[in-house]
Amino acid sequence: MMKRILASMALGMVTVSFAACGGNEAETPAENSAPNAPEGINVENARLILPPVAGNPAAVYFDISNNGKKTRVIRSVFVEGAKSAAMHQVSTWEGKASMDDIFQLDVPIGKTVSFVPGEKHVMVMGLAEDTKPGDKIEVTLTFAGGDKISFPAEVLAAGDER
Repeated sequence: MMKRILASMALGMVTVSFAACGGNEAETPAENSAPNAPEGINVENARLILPPVAGNPAAVYFDISNNGKKTRVIRSVFVEGAKSAAMHQVSTWEGKASMDDIFQLDVPIGKTVSFVPGEKHVMVMGLAEDTKPGDKIEVTLTFAGGDKISFPAEVLAAGDER
């Protein structure tokens, strides 16, 4: 009798596991679907600064404000034409500067979070070699829950920070 109960429980757990896996696929947004900005989220002053040495990482800076009804959490970033992009923050540890990954970032209600040189930035690796000042590059932020916002970032030469 005990073996039957355990076997039934195991079968039930496997069924639930498969159902959960199938449910995750349906919740994943299609890669080519148009991003929908979360309510109250706005991005301004977006710019991508090219590296002084070709082949080195570029950096994206911007201001993101939340005038919505709940805190939003940025989970990832994508930069058009780049091999990869990641949020970073410069901090100081024992008198030495270090650059740390930001795995997720809160954008609180009624606040503006700024990505600025020497602090938060999006590091862009493997940017297309033909990217030049004056171009516009699309940046997409993905929030917890799957909402996205895309915005153009003006490409500036190294040292042309505004």
